[in-house]
Amino acid sequence: SSNSNCFFIGFANTLSFMVIILSKLVYNFPKRLWMKFDTSFWMMFAFIIFMILGVWKIWTFLPTRQLKDDDTTEASQEELLALMLETIHSHHGELTEDALFLAMQKADKFDAKHYWRFNLNKLKQLLKKYYLQHPNVSSIQEIYKEILCK
Repeated sequence: SSNSNCFFIGFANTLSFMVIILSKLVYNFPKRLWMKFDTSFWMMFAFIIFMILGVWKIWTFLPTRQLKDDDTTEASQEELLALMLETIHSHHGELTEDALFLAMQKADKFDAKHYWRFNLNKLKQLLKKYYLQHPNVSSIQEIYKEILCK
């Protein structure tokens, strides 16, 4: 909120400075020099002004704080990983990716509102991330065996 206020104040200062400059130009310009500003100049001037206003309006609507249902944070990914490992352990590693996905969704600890974007592709990404972090495993059954050894 304070960032948008600072941005707005800076934008207002810039805009007021531009208005002062333009008013001085309008009142001090000789009539014959006004003829040199053709339509393309005014179109470019209007385009720049509206582009500045458009960027400012878009900037104000960009999210600056983390949303409650953001499941892309590191903590959320760790929760999903823990849930995945717990599900694999409780089913003794006898799961396919599809069965693991369904079992994770049915788990008591799975928050459907928080992980509303969780799908089979997210699970596959989570598995690949785990395989990269643990190069000695390459399947769900091997993950189960690794969990038992710990």
